[in-house]
Amino acid sequence: MDIGVFIPIGNNGWLISTTSPQYKPSFELNKQVVQKAESYGLDFALSMIKLRGFGGKAEFWDYNLESFTLMASLAAVTERIKLFASTAVLTLPPAIVARMATTIDSIAPGRFGVNIVSGWQMAEYDQMGIWPGDDYFGYRYDYSSEYVKIMKDLWETGECTFDGEHFTMTDCMMKPMPENRIEIVAAGQSPRGMKFAAEYADYNFVMGSGINTPTAYAPGNERLIAAAAETGRDVGAYVLFMVIADETDELAKAKWENYRAGADVDALAWMADQGGKDSNADASSTAKSINLPEGAVNFNMGTIVGSYESVAKMLDEAAEVPGTKGIMLTFDDFLVGLDQFGQKIQPLMKSRSAVQVAAE
Repeated sequence: MDIGVFIPIGNNGWLISTTSPQYKPSFELNKQVVQKAESYGLDFALSMIKLRGFGGKAEFWDYNLESFTLMASLAAVTERIKLFASTAVLTLPPAIVARMATTIDSIAPGRFGVNIVSGWQMAEYDQMGIWPGDDYFGYRYDYSSEYVKIMKDLWETGECTFDGEHFTMTDCMMKPMPENRIEIVAAGQSPRGMKFAAEYADYNFVMGSGINTPTAYAPGNERLIAAAAETGRDVGAYVLFMVIADETDELAKAKWENYRAGADVDALAWMADQGGKDSNADASSTAKSINLPEGAVNFNMGTIVGSYESVAKMLDEAAEVPGTKGIMLTFDDFLVGLDQFGQKIQPLMKSRSAVQVAAE
């Protein structure tokens, strides 16, 4: 099973709290995170793209780096780990992203992929005058489908002629073509989002849920498996979890309760308001799931809290859910958390035993 890290490209990581570790994103921080991840045998690192934060006392995600330029820099200072950059499809033309991906593939051959962000937060785009209107919520995956078709044509043939509803390409050329296959990641949670992933992606993120409920995401995997069966493609699930670990269950729980006590209510209110803009969103969609009570401090993923032994056991349980090809982790403190994972948690995981054998 793959293990990856969702790197802290935005300030304060994924804890919407004033009592959690407070930090700004930088290349140096993310370089240290990804190099640590690589040293512990992690398989991939992914950076999101976020163009407007949620504010509040913690200024949650008000500070963010840009995904492609960051991952290009990290490609040059790593050797093995796979890297995924994210494109917000409303901001960058597909032919430009295809060329950017090809460039990074030449820096890190066979180690680069693209995460497709169709967009759920209107304010990110409205601030720049590029929001197409709320009708976009209804056709964003059609838009993304054309986007990915164009990129794949350019990667595979070096040219694209396309007359779609959202894009027109007239003998568009792109050379050189990438020497390696560029993998696609998606994160659709609604039925339409799952259909998009099943048609075009290699992996789709499935959101973990709850506190210490490592298999609760299984229904999401089942929806993805069903969608992939319709297309006949192999699309693996990457599940998202935050790990908060310590020497004992009690110490880890105390950290988690401290973070919850400092919940940034103003940032949470902004998030809830943005998540409610799509009035027709499916109950399983990202826009709806971010407003669930258990996501009130940890943004949109399950949380695993406990001793190193407890965390290893729960991650192994998550790995056994049918359809799971990997787990993408975040931490309350990324540098400390990666050391804890690499030195004290991963060695206890049955699902990562091959990594331990290789290390030894």
